[in-house]
Amino acid sequence: MNRAPYFADICDGPDTGAAYWLLTTDGVQIRAGVWPLAAQSSPAKGTVFILPGRSEYVEKYGRSARDLADRGFASVAIDWRGQGIADRLLPDAAIGHVEVFEDYQVDLAAVLNMARDLDLPKPWFMIGHSMGGAIGLRALLEGAPFDAASFSAPMWGIGLTSIQKTMLKGFAPLLSLFNLDRGHAPGTTSDSYILTQAFDNNSLTTDHDMYEYMRNQLVAQPDLSLGGPSTHWVREAMAENAYLTAQPSPEVPCLCFLGTDETIVNPQAVQDRMARWPMGKLIEVPQARHEIPMEIPQTRKVFFDQSCALFAAQSGHVTKAAQTA
Repeated sequence: MNRAPYFADICDGPDTGAAYWLLTTDGVQIRAGVWPLAAQSSPAKGTVFILPGRSEYVEKYGRSARDLADRGFASVAIDWRGQGIADRLLPDAAIGHVEVFEDYQVDLAAVLNMARDLDLPKPWFMIGHSMGGAIGLRALLEGAPFDAASFSAPMWGIGLTSIQKTMLKGFAPLLSLFNLDRGHAPGTTSDSYILTQAFDNNSLTTDHDMYEYMRNQLVAQPDLSLGGPSTHWVREAMAENAYLTAQPSPEVPCLCFLGTDETIVNPQAVQDRMARWPMGKLIEVPQARHEIPMEIPQTRKVFFDQSCALFAAQSGHVTKAAQTA
C-alpha cells in the first residue's frame, strides 16, 4: 500500500485527505481516498465507504466527505478499475470497461483490507451511488462488514432506450463471439458527459454550482475523465442486474434515495427492490435528478442528515459483523 496522487486543490474535501495505491488479488492497480477525522475532533462515529458510480473518482466525493466529517464520520472513496486513475482496461482508455461485474468485488475487498491496515474506526457503513449501488448490494448479499447502507439512485436496472435494447440484443452476441464488444456501446462516445453536456437539461443535478465543481475537476485533471462504456460492460451490467433481482434483500438496515426526475437508472427496479426490503426505506426526492449527493443544498442536507442518523443509530452497539471485519 503506497501513497497515490490526491488532488486536494480540486477536491474541496477535509484537510485530512490522502490517497493510496492498492493492488488487487488479480493484479489490477486501483486507488482509494481516505478522509480520517481531524485529530481535534470527537471520536469518529464510524467510517463510511463511498462506492461511486461509473465514470466517477475519489475527488468527486470531497464535498461528500466534508458533509460526513461534519456529522462525525470518517470516509473512504474508490477509483474502481477502469476509471479515475486506476488501471484502465482497454487500449482506448476513454471507454469504461470491466471483464465481469464481480471484479468490482475484488476491488472492494482490497479497499476493506486497506481499511483494516489503517485501523479505520468502526462500525463501517456504506453509501452506494448508481453503479456503486449494484456493487454494494452484492457486497451486502455476500456478507460485507457494513452495519447499514444508504443508496443514491442505485443501478439495480439500467435506463436503456428501446433502440439501445434492440441493438444490444441483436448485435452484442455476435460482437462478443468475435471479441469485438470492447468498443463503444450503442449511442456512446469517448467524450465525457459532463464536459460536453451543458448544464441546462443535464441528467445529473439541478445545482449549477455542483455541476461546475464536477466540470472544473475534469478540466484540471483530464486523466480522471471517462467516456461511455463498452458494449461488453453494458451486457455485464444487465447480467448483474438480473442476478441481483433474483436475490432476497439482505438483513441490513438501509435507506434508498431516488429522484423523481431520474433518467439514468430504472426507477421501477429500485422501487421493486425497496418494496421487498423489510429493513429498508425508499425516499423519493421531488424534482431531483440522478446524483442526489450532488443536488441542491436542501436535498444534500436531507440525504446526509438521514443517512448519518441511520448510521449513528448503529454506532452505539457495534455488531458482530463490525467486530470481526
